[in-house]
This record gives sequence, structure tokens and C-alpha cells, in this order.
Amino acid sequence: MKRTQLILAIILMAGLWQKSNAQDLALPNPSTKQTIIQELGLGKVSITYSRPHVKNRKIFGGLVPFGQVWRTGANEATAITFSENVIVEGHHIPAGTYALFCIPEKELWTIILNRAVGQWGSYTYNQQDDLVRFTIKPEQVTEQQESFTIQFINPTTNSTAMALSWDHTHAAIHIAANDDAKIMANIDQLMSAEKITNLTYFNAIQYYYINNKDNDQALKWISGAEKAFPKRGSYRLFESRFLLRKGDKAGARSAAEEGIRLSKEKHDEEYLRLNEEALELAKK
Repeated sequence: MKRTQLILAIILMAGLWQKSNAQDLALPNPSTKQTIIQELGLGKVSITYSRPHVKNRKIFGGLVPFGQVWRTGANEATAITFSENVIVEGHHIPAGTYALFCIPEKELWTIILNRAVGQWGSYTYNQQDDLVRFTIKPEQVTEQQESFTIQFINPTTNSTAMALSWDHTHAAIHIAANDDAKIMANIDQLMSAEKITNLTYFNAIQYYYINNKDNDQALKWISGAEKAFPKRGSYRLFESRFLLRKGDKAGARSAAEEGIRLSKEKHDEEYLRLNEEALELAKK
């Protein structure tokens, strides 16, 4: 009896050992996963999604039915993360991670940012978890996109577009940074300090130029920067640009000419070229 029990115990232990050491069969994912990242303003936008393929199938109105919620990819619902507050197609979106769903139709797509991240497909999708819905107009293109693709297009410092492309359909979603108030507050704080660094001067002046801020305030800062950090072609360049923006062509020419002289003295080829371009604009 004891011998029989011992044999049974050995068999049981062997079975458990085999089970604990068994491995699942690993296969390549038919819809490979991709993560893309785009800098935007002070932050970043990242998207993680899986990429299904056409494989000679009808996609929209077929594999992806019209009028139904789609995961915007394959496997888990596509996830989009904003590290800072942004504006998506005119809607203010708080920083965070969201599931990206859409409802394709022939003429319009409904785009959905949903708070329930990590869903498999759209099977447990709940409209009550939506943060926002809006519509965009897709377009039909000649060139076929075999694999579903999300990419960032037309990026600038403060904006980009998220393009969705599959088969012969293309749709784009505009995303803009929403950090101007934060940047302006930082500029006000740093520019009111007792000691202002060269980099702070330069960045504040450049931000004002790029974003069409107060010309007179920028010119005051340029005057202060030239006193604290003299003989720099960079500040003469911005002086020329702001004066030209105010319509003072004579002042803009004078500043650019001085910028050219200073850049030559310092053998600064970049600001020599930029001041020469500013001078040509002021002469028109």
C-alpha cells in the first residue's frame, strides 16, 4: 500500500513539474505593435497601436463596418498619451492617456477619446467613459496603404497633425499645444528677476517673435540684453525683425547692418547669413 502511494506521489510530482516547465507556443503577432512619439510645445504626444493589413480585403464598409465603434487598429484599443494639456480639433484635452476609438462612415468619421485605457478591441467600450467626441472628414487617396498607419505630419513647434491611413482612406486630426499661458508666466517670472541670463533673454525674445507677441516689450528686452551681453549679432537680428514688423524699415536696416558687422567680427556664419537676409527684407 505504501509502495503504491509512493508511486502515485512520484507520478503526481512529475506531472506538476512538467506542467510548471511547459511553455506556450510563441508566434509572431500578425498585427505588429508600434509606438510613435512627437514633441509638441513643452511636452510630447505618444501613440501605441497595432497595425493590421489589407490582405486583399475590403476595409472600410467591410472588415471595419460603417457606423460601428472601431479600436483604431488591432488587438488592444489604440492608446494616445499627452504629457501636457493640448487642444485637439478645438477641444481642450487634459494631460493623460486615453483610448482612441473612431466610428468610420463614408462622409464623416467620429473620433473618440475615451478614459478607459487598456481595453481589448471595442468589445467593452462604454460611451459614458468618453472624454470627447468630434467629427473629421476623411479623404480617398490613389495610393494604397497596405498596413494601417498612424503618423505625425506637418509638425511645428506648437502643432502637428495625427494622420490615420489604411487602404485608400486617409484622415487627419489636428493637435496643438496649450502651454502658452504657462510659458508666458515663466517668462514673466524670469524676466523680472534681478539677474537675467543670456539664455533667458534669448529664449524670451525668440518666443515673442515666433508667437507674434508684444513688439515693444521685446524691443525693451533686446535693449537690456545688448547692454548686459554686448556685441552679439543675434540680438541685432531680432531687433531688425521686430522693427520691420512695426513698419520701421530704416531702423530694421540699421540693426541688420550692425548685426552683419558684429557677426563678421566674431566669424559667426549663421548670424551673418540671417542678418543679411533681414537686411534684404528691410530693403524691400
